[in-house]
Amino acid sequence: MPKPLSLSFDPIARADDHWKQRWGSVPSMAAITSIMRAQQILLAEVDAVVKPYELTFARYEALVLLTFSKSGELPMSKIGERLMVHPTSVTNTVDRLQKSGLVAKRPNPNDGRGTLASITGKGREVCEAATRDLMAMDFGLSVYDAEELGDIFTLLRPLRTSAGDFTDPGDEG
Repeated sequence: MPKPLSLSFDPIARADDHWKQRWGSVPSMAAITSIMRAQQILLAEVDAVVKPYELTFARYEALVLLTFSKSGELPMSKIGERLMVHPTSVTNTVDRLQKSGLVAKRPNPNDGRGTLASITGKGREVCEAATRDLMAMDFGLSVYDAEELGDIFTLLRPLRTSAGDFTDPGDEG
C-alpha cells in the first residue's frame, strides 16, 4: 500500500486550532484524534506484517492467547473475555483460524453448550514466526524508547480501568 503524500502541517494540530476558535479549547478532541490516528497507523503496520501468514492482528492475538494457556486450548467464551471482544467476533476469528489449519475446535466436555478452541502445531509455528516479525519491527512503535513505551502504557491504563477492562487497581507488571 503506497504511503499518502505527507502534508506540510499537522492536520490534527490545525483542527485543534480551528476547534479552539469555534468552540474553545478542548484538549480531549486533539488527544482522541491523535489516539485514533495512531491506532490506524499501528493496525495497518502490524496487519502488513502478519498478512503473509494469512493473519490479521486480531487472529494473531487469538493464537498468542492460546499459546499462553497451559493446555493450548480455551473455551470460546474465555477467548472473548480475555480479548475483550463480542462472541460473534470470537467465532469469526476462530473459524478463520480453523479454516487455515491453525486452530481446531471441539465440544467442551465441561460445558455441553460450549466449544473449545485449541492451537495446532501449524498454529504454533505460525504464531512463533509472526511474533518474531512483529518483535523485529517493535510492533510499529520503534519511534519510542522503552521508557516512553512504559509511559504510554501507564498513561492509558486509567482509561482501560474506567472502561471496566479489569478491576484490580494494583500495579501489574
